[in-house]
Amino acid sequence: MKKTLPLILAGCIATGLAHGADLLGVYRDAVAYDAQFAAARAALAAGQEKLPQGRSGLLPTIGLSANSTWNDIETTRRLNGAATTTTQYNSNGWTVQLTQPLFRWQNWVGYTQSELAVAQAEAQFVAARQDLIVRVAQAYFDVLLAQDVLATAKAQKVAITEQLESAKRNFEVGTATITDTHEAQARFDLTSAQEIAAENDLAVKRQALRSVIGKEPEGLKNLRSGVQLAGPQPADINKWVELAEAGSASVQIYQALSEIAQREVEKQRAGHYPTLDLVATHGKSGSGFSSTTGSGTDSKSSTIGVQLSIPLFAGGATVSKDREAVALKEKAAADLDNARRTAALNARQAYLGVSSGLAQVKAYEAAITSSQSAVDSNKLGYEVGVRINIDVLNAQSQLFDTRQKLAKARLDTLGALLKLKAAAGTLGEEDVAAINALLD
Repeated sequence: MKKTLPLILAGCIATGLAHGADLLGVYRDAVAYDAQFAAARAALAAGQEKLPQGRSGLLPTIGLSANSTWNDIETTRRLNGAATTTTQYNSNGWTVQLTQPLFRWQNWVGYTQSELAVAQAEAQFVAARQDLIVRVAQAYFDVLLAQDVLATAKAQKVAITEQLESAKRNFEVGTATITDTHEAQARFDLTSAQEIAAENDLAVKRQALRSVIGKEPEGLKNLRSGVQLAGPQPADINKWVELAEAGSASVQIYQALSEIAQREVEKQRAGHYPTLDLVATHGKSGSGFSSTTGSGTDSKSSTIGVQLSIPLFAGGATVSKDREAVALKEKAAADLDNARRTAALNARQAYLGVSSGLAQVKAYEAAITSSQSAVDSNKLGYEVGVRINIDVLNAQSQLFDTRQKLAKARLDTLGALLKLKAAAGTLGEEDVAAINALLD
């Protein structure tokens, strides 16, 4: 009987988890299906277009204009009588104009802003990818934990059923009271209710994962039995805080926004500067044959020169935009400080979560050994009459509860490790593969 409970629990868990999908495969399914990540991918493509848009302010513009007009002119001369002359003809023409900016400082600043906007878009995409990894892993772990809770409830129900039958037999032969039977029956009913709740929770968790990967998750692989979890490297919380303050995706986003805001001040102040453009035109115009004049005309013209524009007064708009840009620069600097502080806090919390999780795993592993011994001892004591049924039931409940908490502590530790790397800005698919290697 000493090995009955571990075998029951192992059998229940293995039934639902053998030959299943792994975390890496689920993550790749999410990359192809998740709507949030698809939106981030489209946002990246849109953000990358900021660069050619900014560059366009430095390149020439070419425009073509054309016209065609019917002219019907009636002329009356009053000299010793009135004489009216009607002139009818068609006039047409076209002009090509090229404008090359020579000095437009705001355009140069806009170009540097476009480079920063692309960097911001790329940082946002990195943040979206890291968020996807964390969300997928959490959904995956939630399903594993829900499966473990259900398997534990089933195994506990089997063990309580065994104890209930033993109590009934002992009552029939007069070696136990009816109280033992009632206690076992009450515990059996409670476990049945817990099993129903666990089945419902598992269904909910599976649907949550399905919403991310687009298909029904079947038989997800669990952590290997007795797997040893490694701590974060470097094992120094201050190092992780430094990494987070400099490399967090959110910090990178707000860093780009802060630099864009600084350039915006320079861009608005450039509204006071003169602009100089090279302008070249080439065109042709003509008028059709007129029966009145008996002729038509054609002419061509080409021009090239520079055009200087000096702003003098714009109703105070330029000065106001300058003040607005300065205020927004200060806001962006404050947002950047807040992003750094938040990243540092997230790194500290995640690091402590990993450290605490590893300590809990060790404690629960030791507790399982002692809880198993307690179950065996109480069973033996019940058989010889020095323990009552409730002692056995409590020992069994403690063992199953400890197993469940150990499974949760392991998964929570892995989740905290992913969050730690996300806070530091180093989370990638290789981290998913590393955890995937710990699965059966």
